[in-house]
Amino acid sequence: MTISPIHDAEMLRQQKNLTKTQKRANSETREGVIMNNFIKDCPQCDNLSLNDTMDLLVISNNTRMPEKLYEKNNSAQKSLIPISAISIGVMAAITALTALIRHSSKINLNISSLKRIPPTVRNVALNDETIQALYRIVECPNYKTIQAGTGVFALTAMAFMGKTFFDGFKDVWIKKKEADIQKNLQENLIAVETQSFSGKIQIIRSMLSQKAIELSKFLNYEPSVKRKDETFKALMFKGAYKKEKNKNNNLGYILTGLLTFAGIASLGFLSLKNLTKSKGHLNKFIKDTENEITQVVKKSSASTKKRDMAGLENLFKTIEASEQQMKEALKPLKWDDKDKFIKRISNEINKSTVDANVNCGGGKTPKTTFYSHVNDYRAFLFNYLLDTDNKQFKTLFWGTTGLTAIGYGGKLTGDAIKDVQVKNINANTELELQKRLVSTELKNFKSKKDAAIQPLMEEFYKQAREGKHKEELKVMAENILLEIKNGPPFVYS
Repeated sequence: MTISPIHDAEMLRQQKNLTKTQKRANSETREGVIMNNFIKDCPQCDNLSLNDTMDLLVISNNTRMPEKLYEKNNSAQKSLIPISAISIGVMAAITALTALIRHSSKINLNISSLKRIPPTVRNVALNDETIQALYRIVECPNYKTIQAGTGVFALTAMAFMGKTFFDGFKDVWIKKKEADIQKNLQENLIAVETQSFSGKIQIIRSMLSQKAIELSKFLNYEPSVKRKDETFKALMFKGAYKKEKNKNNNLGYILTGLLTFAGIASLGFLSLKNLTKSKGHLNKFIKDTENEITQVVKKSSASTKKRDMAGLENLFKTIEASEQQMKEALKPLKWDDKDKFIKRISNEINKSTVDANVNCGGGKTPKTTFYSHVNDYRAFLFNYLLDTDNKQFKTLFWGTTGLTAIGYGGKLTGDAIKDVQVKNINANTELELQKRLVSTELKNFKSKKDAAIQPLMEEFYKQAREGKHKEELKVMAENILLEIKNGPPFVYS
């Protein structure tokens, strides 16, 4: 039968560290024809009966199919349910959004002016220096703005081309180093793969030796009932240990859940306690502020009215005093505009939003405004070209440009060295992992080999207990040894 051993552990390790060309060549090399080595030439082949053939191939009289073969899985029928749920959920969310828009339009008719949110102003931020330079040329096309804008455009092009060159140089250097690292890794993996291959061969040789001795002794001596009982007891002990292990795992899950719940409850209690303490601190702050308001009112006079009004306004806003609280606090004062002052402060406290500063937001008219906020080394070149007589502009330009170039060059160099070192360390980590996985791979191979051989051994013991002739048992034993040597899992060179 033609085999493509892509799931073999040794194959997977090699495929993980090979290039595409090497993977294809490696797969084609491993594909081949495994000859049936279980049937031997013998003089009696022409007259073999079916019973002899069953002995030759160590076929049991009654072997059931695995239960997993008949296990039904209907998950495919439910695969459309999540897709349907997502589709309906999205449409439900859209419907809810339209209902929210409808509700917002309705309440917008009756909301008070104090609670209404203000309209937004369209602000166009010129954060890129090249866009800002172009804007200045369009807005005020004169010699200085055109010269400064041209200088910014030229510096931008120089920086872009320099960045492109050095980025490409970095990529080429990293690729060369990666090739060297990959070559060293594959050379080091030769010893690992050889160790794995030789280990599998040694396992087969050891199993051949052990089973040959065991079968030879069994052919010379009759099996006893005690041997069968001991084997049965050993299997029972193994099952009990497995059951106890699962019980311990369940107990661990329960303890983890209880500890998690206790941790959540403790943290929740601590959070509530912190909030209670915070409330106490806030009440103390409000009390101190009220005492300060009382002191300001007591010391207030006609000469200090303007200053006292500004101070009281800040204090009232700090504690978000109600209109009634302000009236009680200002009762001793004989100001003519006291009620107007209280009403204004109350409106500002109760208002949900505040207007942006005109210098920042651009005014209350809903029209487009422009402002420039540039954080770019090229801005210093623009400023210098606008005023070349300013030596500080020149110094700032060369300083920021130099620092930017040095910073980018340092970052580029650091990233390149970091990438190479990471690839080198990853290769060493991969090598160490593959070395550690050799023992795991050998255990896996041994376990599968035992799984293939153990049923044949049990069939051999069963036939022996039923009184099969020694010559027939010898044929079965020989074929068990051939199965160990040539049977699955196979060893690929």
